[in-house]
Amino acid sequence: MQTTSTNIGERMGRSQELSDSKRGPVIGGHLGNKSIRDISWLLNIPRSTVSGIITKWKQLGTTQPPSGRPRHMTGRGQRMLKRTVRRSHQLSAESIAKDLQTWCGLQMSPTTVRRELHGMGFHGRAAGSKPSITKCNAKRQMLWCKARRHWTLERYLPDCIVPSVKF
Repeated sequence: MQTTSTNIGERMGRSQELSDSKRGPVIGGHLGNKSIRDISWLLNIPRSTVSGIITKWKQLGTTQPPSGRPRHMTGRGQRMLKRTVRRSHQLSAESIAKDLQTWCGLQMSPTTVRRELHGMGFHGRAAGSKPSITKCNAKRQMLWCKARRHWTLERYLPDCIVPSVKF
């Protein structure tokens, strides 16, 4: 009678990553116009692995796996995020995350939205307050401007800034 294992890892073993000494001959065989079947038979590697190595080499120019965790947001999602922020820049990260979920189907947290926006150069800043001009100050500014309406450039600016050129 055959014993069954309860641990999935015991039943289905995952092979190790191929070393550079095995990946190099795969690419060399491909560049030497060998078929995937021939390369697989010569190196005793599964055909799917040989095909995957060649495909990755064609796309990325390298056979090394990329370092780090894959990015959650694709280029298309980033462009959509940028359009959303430019259209209405006062939205919160929570509302942007909800909008992206309804429009694109992207599930992401507000923290991820903030991180992506920060990477694009968008930063949360409080708007500077513009002091309101009172009627009294507006009248004084107008009087100051009218008093200096006929001034020439030489009189208005100091001599060190304006060269003495006649117009």
